[in-house]
This record gives sequence, structure tokens and C-alpha cells, in this order.
Amino acid sequence: MKEIRNDWTKSEIAQIYHTPLLELVFRAAEIHRKYQTPNEVQVCTLLSIKTGGCPEDCAYCPQAARYHTDVTVHKLMEVDEVIESAKKAKEAGSTRFCMGAAWREVKDNADFDKVLEMVKHINKLDMEVCCTLGMLTEEQAQKLKDAGLYAYNHNLDTSENHYSNIITTRTYQHRLETLKHIRNSGISVCSGGIIGLGESEEDRIDMLYTLATLPEHPESVPVNALVPVEGTPLENQPLVDTFDMVRMIATARILMPKSMVRLSAGRVRMSMEAQALCFMAGANSIFAGDKLLTTPNPEYNEDKKMFDILGLTARKPFKEELNITVNAK
Repeated sequence: MKEIRNDWTKSEIAQIYHTPLLELVFRAAEIHRKYQTPNEVQVCTLLSIKTGGCPEDCAYCPQAARYHTDVTVHKLMEVDEVIESAKKAKEAGSTRFCMGAAWREVKDNADFDKVLEMVKHINKLDMEVCCTLGMLTEEQAQKLKDAGLYAYNHNLDTSENHYSNIITTRTYQHRLETLKHIRNSGISVCSGGIIGLGESEEDRIDMLYTLATLPEHPESVPVNALVPVEGTPLENQPLVDTFDMVRMIATARILMPKSMVRLSAGRVRMSMEAQALCFMAGANSIFAGDKLLTTPNPEYNEDKKMFDILGLTARKPFKEELNITVNAK
């Protein structure tokens, strides 16, 4: 059976997801070694370039204007500030720099022009530049592509069935349309989800089904564990079990062998042993730095120590493009 497939059925995915955990990790590790360099992990940095004041009602998000959280609203950062942050991230070992703005959607205005300037300058640092700015049109995606944007993050968050329990200010179809615009512009697609939102296992399987049956798999699939924030509707949600994260990562690796599977939010609460199991299950990217937008994240020094102990090496930027070039020769 071929392993790169876009025709998975929900029953097939459910069967994989419910495989006994150690067997699931073993199978995912085999596929990981076939399609990826197993001891190589990409280090990314995510900076909130515009914080808080978002009009959406995402139940997990402390940046929603309607919730009372400790997040302080900040207008869009200046270009020079962001470039300086990117340089520091590169010096600390990051090869992908992602900029997040708490917007519902991109608007054609001076702020968007400023973001395009940020992309142009950071692209010159030989870093993969990523943005997550909310919904955007195909024309806006093309402007970002022309500015040098490498990737765009737009998570599905959860299953289509559970989506309206978490967000009511946009639809699941809006999410899928944005992914289509990103793909059509030639930008690398980064899309995954969050577990711990009160969803069922069937919802998790459905979300993976949606991602794995897109016409092309996302080049990046972030797997996030909810970080409950006081003041949000999900503040009292129980913490996600580590083995649930491992199960999601392993299943994603089997379904989308060539994708980067990113161990994202929630990592700050995971021990080194738990993270090692996630890497064994197929995760090959982390976010470094003390914050992930507005929630806590392990610091660079902790990650360097973990890399040394586990024998992990940092993935170089633009490796996907390098592989395409090598295979074309």
C-alpha cells in the first residue's frame, strides 16, 4: 500500500488512532525514518507582532477582546523592532520566524503594508518567514508570496462538527477557503489543531481526516495542547494527557509522512521524557523562546540542553526546497 495518500477514510484513520500506543509509536517511527531525518528537529520562533483586541470569540484565546485576561493590547510593532527580534531568534538557533497578529482577517491597509515590509527584510536573513494573520484573500496571499513569505499558518483548530462549540464568529468553511488561497499562491501551508478543547476522540480523528484528505497535505502540521488561560471560556479545561499528544503526533506522522509535524503549544508542561516520546512518534519541529504568542514556552537554553541529551540536530532552513532541487537533478 502506498504511504503518501489523500484518500484516507475515517474508519482507516480511527483504526490507526486506536492502535495500542507502543505499536503506534513504532509504526510512526518507521515511517518517520523513511521520509524524514529522524534526529533532525526544526527550531522555530513565534512572535506576537500585534497583540490582543481581536473581535473573534475563539473560546481558547486570551487575545479575544470580549474576554477579561491578563493580555495587554499592543498595536502592530514597528518594522525595526520585528527585524531585531528575528535576528536574535536566528542567533539563538531558530531557522523559521513566524509573526502572529491578533486579527480576524487581513485588511488592505497601512498595517498590511508594514507586515509586507517585515517579510521582505526577514527573508533576507536566510530564515523561513511565516505569518499567521487570520483569514486572507488569494490576492493578499499573492502579495505575501511576492514579498518572500515562505509559509502561512491557519489552523483548523478542531473538527468541523465541534467547531461551532469553540468559535461562532467564522465558519469552518472560512478556514478551508483560506487554506485554498494559501495553496493557490504557492505559499507553504501550515495547518493543524488544538486538543483539549472538550472534543471527543472522534473529533480528533475527523480533524486529522480533513487535513490528510486535502488535495495536498499541509507542509506543516502543528499539534497543540490547550493551555487554559484564566478569563477564557475554557479556563477550567483539564490539562491534556501527554499520551494523547503522542497519539495525535504518531497518527499525523503516519497519515502525512512528508509533512513537518510540529510539537507546539503545551510543551512547557511536558517533561523531557515526554517530549522525547513525541520526537520518537514523529514530531520534528518545536517552537523555542519564552513565549508562544501570549502563553508560556520553554526557553532556548532548556531546549539546547534537551537537544544535547537526546542527540538532536537543528534542521537547516529551506530544506524542503533543497530536497526538491536535489531530486530534480
